[in-house]
Amino acid sequence: MMKKSITDLKQLFKAGEISEELILNLKLDERKGVQQLIKAYEKQKLKEEALEKQFVDMCFYEERSYQNGCQYIAGIDEAGRGPLAGPVVAAAVILPRDFILLGLNDSKQINEATRNKFYTIIKEKAVSYGVSIISNHKIDEINIFEATKLAMHEAINQLQPKPDHVLIDAVDLKGLSCTSEAIIKGDAKSISIAAASILAKVTRDTLMKDLHKEYPIYDFGSNMGYGTKRHMDNLLKYGASPYHRTSFAPVRNLVNH
Repeated sequence: MMKKSITDLKQLFKAGEISEELILNLKLDERKGVQQLIKAYEKQKLKEEALEKQFVDMCFYEERSYQNGCQYIAGIDEAGRGPLAGPVVAAAVILPRDFILLGLNDSKQINEATRNKFYTIIKEKAVSYGVSIISNHKIDEINIFEATKLAMHEAINQLQPKPDHVLIDAVDLKGLSCTSEAIIKGDAKSISIAAASILAKVTRDTLMKDLHKEYPIYDFGSNMGYGTKRHMDNLLKYGASPYHRTSFAPVRNLVNH
């Protein structure tokens, strides 16, 4: 049988038209280019297997809830508790039971391009989702912890159908109409919480980029309101914007300097 050219083989690998028989035959092919293709293919397979295992592991809390008779399980997370400016955003997501999105993880562990892609997929595939935005003024009024809980409650209340069980990233929420559990580092342990973390972070990052256009001196577009050196220097130089959290000590101390 005539050997396929490296170019033809690359096309087969790219199209995913690879059988175990072909791989076994190619391993006998001494051409360096062929061996490099096999090496890359096997490396990719190992990566995919690791992602599949990670995804299965992150379905543990959801599967346990299904086995307990729950039908609609919501994951909840927030973005923006620590920054000195901008809102805090919470998201709640109910995913379908057959949902698969390999690579889904805590939003901070995923690059921006992948986060944005996942954001679209999650919104399209979710049974339901809710997003709540609590302004810096409300944060100053009631404190960041209370504002976070308020945002989470608001996000849950947007869900339709209502959840039977709620998985929350590290916050013990009271007053829910269903059972719940708070999971430490939940955004890396539950696909539902990870999905919520993506919706919350992308929503908040988009808002901060909009605020950057209004107040570019603080560099909100890249620091997302966190206290980087440039942000702190310009806060000292120009004072606070209407979007700064004046109840946060670094802002309060610098503004009253």
